[in-house]
Amino acid sequence: MRMTIRPVLSTVCAIASTSWLTVAAQSERTQWDGVYTKEQATRGEALYSAQCASCHGADLAGAEMAPALTGIEFSNNWNGLPLRDLFERIRTTMPQNNPQSLSGQQTADILAFVLSSGSYPAGQAELPNQAERLTSTVFKMYKP
Repeated sequence: MRMTIRPVLSTVCAIASTSWLTVAAQSERTQWDGVYTKEQATRGEALYSAQCASCHGADLAGAEMAPALTGIEFSNNWNGLPLRDLFERIRTTMPQNNPQSLSGQQTADILAFVLSSGSYPAGQAELPNQAERLTSTVFKMYKP
């Protein structure tokens, strides 16, 4: 009986890729997993009031040229993207009148407040203050 390696190799590759996808899906975190603390969101609220509210509104609903930071449109815009992208948007372009003036910690605290305002749960650990540490945390519109 002669057996070729091609079917066996195909089966092994299929099993390996399925296993990898399962592990990747299990290790992906979302904002639904409690990625900031209440204390961090409280600090972020004070910073938001001082740095962001004049454009985005005290209620985060947006105003004129500044988009809302809560609600369906906000969630839809960021759905499926890593929190790193939102962190970097805030850090590099805000506040509009003084971009790149926020520290990594200030950016993380403001982002924690934004997440808190969107009714995403708080957790036990603070949101990291470095963008690269947010790469594996994905914003999901709906709870997985």
